[in-house]
Amino acid sequence: MNTIEQLRWRYATKKFDAVRKLGDDQVEMLKEAFNLTALSFGLQPVKLVIVSDPDKREELLPHAFDQKQVTEASHLLIFCIETVIDEEFIRSYFDKVKAVRNTSEEVLKPYRDFLIADFNKKTSEEIEAWAKNQAYLALGNLLTVCAMEKIDACPMEGFLPGKFDKVLGLGHEGLRSVLIMPVGYRAEDDVFSTMEKVRKEISESVIEIK
Repeated sequence: MNTIEQLRWRYATKKFDAVRKLGDDQVEMLKEAFNLTALSFGLQPVKLVIVSDPDKREELLPHAFDQKQVTEASHLLIFCIETVIDEEFIRSYFDKVKAVRNTSEEVLKPYRDFLIADFNKKTSEEIEAWAKNQAYLALGNLLTVCAMEKIDACPMEGFLPGKFDKVLGLGHEGLRSVLIMPVGYRAEDDVFSTMEKVRKEISESVIEIK
């Protein structure tokens, strides 16, 4: 499979085939790909919420400005950030490193102490901005994975996070929604699927320093 061809194939799907659904194996693959996203410090301050329930998505629709992709897609992916990222959060990550890699405390302590001190200096707004950046990284990764797997997707910022959080009870899970991405299969009559991509020339968007 040609990577560039697949990236040209993908587009922000405006109309999904409401009948075609992703298989369980495809959903599991997306979950695994999300979990393997390269994130800052390895801390993984993001979680993925997958909504397939049609009634729940109908409830969310008005909070996404009635964009039909939310209800017509096979699944709705919601990228969330942790609301509490503190010393305990950081220590739990290093505990996992120790358990998985059997890394010694002597090796882990300097880096762990550095991160704890660094995050203690940050404001809550700075930590939230950092966490949101990680959500964008995760979405970008899944967008490419979807293209390679010929799964259609539409990355979206146009929704009301606070309303989504309330409908889904995300606050009780210590989460805050940041981005959404319906996934599934394009409808045959989605006119946007055949439109040429509008992009700058590579010479305008890439600078090489040799």
